[in-house]
Amino acid sequence: MARTAASSVVVLIVVAITCSLKSQPSDNVDKVAVRAVVDGLMNAWNGHDVKAFAALFTPDADFTNWRGAGASGRDKIEEFHARPFATVFKDSHQRYSDCKIRFIRPDVATVDVHWEMTGMVDAQGNPRPPRNGLLSLVMVKESGKWEIAVMHNLDISALPPMPTGSSTK
Repeated sequence: MARTAASSVVVLIVVAITCSLKSQPSDNVDKVAVRAVVDGLMNAWNGHDVKAFAALFTPDADFTNWRGAGASGRDKIEEFHARPFATVFKDSHQRYSDCKIRFIRPDVATVDVHWEMTGMVDAQGNPRPPRNGLLSLVMVKESGKWEIAVMHNLDISALPPMPTGSSTK
């Protein structure tokens, strides 16, 4: 009787572990793939390639910039970025210093990307100071490919400094 109970427990543990492993993403493979999308985003930005930039989004994606303006759908996201890529961002360079990935499900990830930008100009062509910000992404994996479903952009440089000793918690 004890042997049967022990065997049942072992079977349940193996089943639980197997189910758990199936529900978890292949961390290394998927993290590399998600990071490749983030790298692609930076490369498209730095190449001022609006088509390559938009191609990283799902067809029905949502984008919101730091001012709260945005676009829905890959084509509209491309249109939204076309003019700025050709004007105020035409000589800009963006890089990221940190990329935090959290898998909500094997096919859904949230990604926080801390970015820095140089080379931006204002509408009159005057140089703007370097900027720092945070991209908050929701990414989905469909047919084996990771794409951006939602992107919110926060310009940390535009915020007033936090008072010393204050906390956001």
